[in-house]
Amino acid sequence: MALRPAPFWETLESGDRAALMRAATRLGLDSDRQFVTQGEDSDHLVVLLDGWVKVVAQSYTGYRALLALRGPGELLGEQAAVDSGRRSASLVTATAVDLLQLPATRFHVLARARPGIAAVLEQTLSRRLREADLQRAGITEPVPARLAALLLDLMDRCGRPEPDGTGRRIALSLSQDDLAGLLLTSRRTVSRVLEQWRAQGWIVTGRQSLLIRSVDQLKAQAFDG
Repeated sequence: MALRPAPFWETLESGDRAALMRAATRLGLDSDRQFVTQGEDSDHLVVLLDGWVKVVAQSYTGYRALLALRGPGELLGEQAAVDSGRRSASLVTATAVDLLQLPATRFHVLARARPGIAAVLEQTLSRRLREADLQRAGITEPVPARLAALLLDLMDRCGRPEPDGTGRRIALSLSQDDLAGLLLTSRRTVSRVLEQWRAQGWIVTGRQSLLIRSVDQLKAQAFDG
């Protein structure tokens, strides 16, 4: 699989990281904590130092979809750095997290004084646009291929080997609704594919738990599907 580019925090020079640390407030939050709410007019940015966060949007009809998962080193709420609009999504901790919270005004001052910060922000915004384009383009691919690619990506990013060597467990609590949201498909479709893979012994699922036992089979689905 293609290597992911380094996230925002890792891309910064050490001096730029130190400057942001001095200007920010550092917070630790428990799992399943909503700390940014869709529709609010707060304008702070967040740098995730450790842990995982769900980016969640809710429609006017009440449908709640997981749009993205953000991990260590990633920038959240980046639109606050370029406009003053209301939040387009909520942020919910998927695990316990360690993060930096920085008002947009302070970030702007630092970005003007330290061009490296502005350059990495621009790279981050560009990458997010490409991710959205790829997600929309990929919707024409079969769901099994997209689901296999998603599970392999999650395994690579946050998978943990089982002590008995039987596979790699995705160390995040994700429901079938979450997976469907990430794939822009229905929960019923995701459930049907997962059921087939369970029967074939490729995966083992529990309550918001997933163990991958056959990486090769998922790779064949992802690249040949």
